[in-house]
Amino acid sequence: MSYEFDEWFKRIRKMMEEFDKMFEEMMREPMLYSGEKGRRIIGPYYYGFSVEIGPDGVPKVREWGNIRPGPIKPVVKESIEPFTDVFDEGDHYRVILDIPGVEKDEINVEATENSLVVSTTGERKYYKEVRFSDPVDPSTAKAQYKNGVLTVTIEKKEKPKKERGVKIKVE
Repeated sequence: MSYEFDEWFKRIRKMMEEFDKMFEEMMREPMLYSGEKGRRIIGPYYYGFSVEIGPDGVPKVREWGNIRPGPIKPVVKESIEPFTDVFDEGDHYRVILDIPGVEKDEINVEATENSLVVSTTGERKYYKEVRFSDPVDPSTAKAQYKNGVLTVTIEKKEKPKKERGVKIKVE
């Protein structure tokens, strides 16, 4: 019985080694991207994640990059999703995006009352949409780009003050 178990384990280990080798080779090969401009090779590939523990004690995993796990093989996007931090600073939001390798004039920043969209043109393409939990005033948005880091500040809309009701005497 022990001999059969050892042989089974050896076969599983060999299969896992072959799978690892196949996966490494697949990741080294350029992948084809099918998009508006037809099929073409894209790369390099970027993938990363961060884990933070929220105030409720629940870990939150955030992924970034241009490659995501797919059902059969990884899915590669033409644009890179940059590493992004969003800070709620009371009366405004501060959004920090890591977008190295682009020029300032290649960065497009658009804001609505509910979201912020950052994209780039040029050789290195980035795309990120940030949704806000509170409405913001797009006309107050300011963006600064320095050393590959884009910082956008945008003020929240003032919440209408709740009117206190007047007590009415019932006659």
